[in-house]
Amino acid sequence: MKLYSYFRSSAAYRVRIALNLKGLSYEYLPINLRQGEQGAAPFRAINAQELVPVLADDHGALNQSLAILEYLEERYPQPALLPHALEARARVRSIALAIACDIHPLNNLRVLQYLTGTVGASEEAKNDWYRHWIELGLAALETQLAPDPATGPFCHGAQPTLADICLIPQLANARRLPVSLDAYPTLLRIEAACSALPAFSAAAPARQPDAA
Repeated sequence: MKLYSYFRSSAAYRVRIALNLKGLSYEYLPINLRQGEQGAAPFRAINAQELVPVLADDHGALNQSLAILEYLEERYPQPALLPHALEARARVRSIALAIACDIHPLNNLRVLQYLTGTVGASEEAKNDWYRHWIELGLAALETQLAPDPATGPFCHGAQPTLADICLIPQLANARRLPVSLDAYPTLLRIEAACSALPAFSAAAPARQPDAA
């Protein structure tokens, strides 16, 4: 199994966590997004979207982190990253999608580069954009999770799920600006529970072979 990754990519970070939780070994193949390696012909032949992550195994190559996470869950069902009950599975997916679809895309590297390089936004304006969408999204998650009895040590109950796999990279992303996270005590509590697990800590950006 091969994972095309970039140490700071939130989407690739999600897949690294899932692979670790599943106990799956893989070869790490770095793609330097800052140097434009995602647009070079060798990688473009693997993923025409020019994005990481890509997971390749004996069944082919898959892109899009949420699709990869669902694939891993279905092919390697234990330990489960989705709860058994239908309603609980929908709740976990809704949290994961709120992060992966509503928060993260607006702060992706190529969006930020377009703001400064094409639109002509200043560095300050770009950072205001970045902060605005992260704070809006995290505030909504805090409001959703804090009073819900389904929230446990993790986003849902007592075991990490796809929701936590999406949350932790987004919090790491927020800290790089930096964005203050003091207003989100529930999210920070969940982060602490996740960080205590080797699967999460080993997936952290600073621990990847291409970290710089």
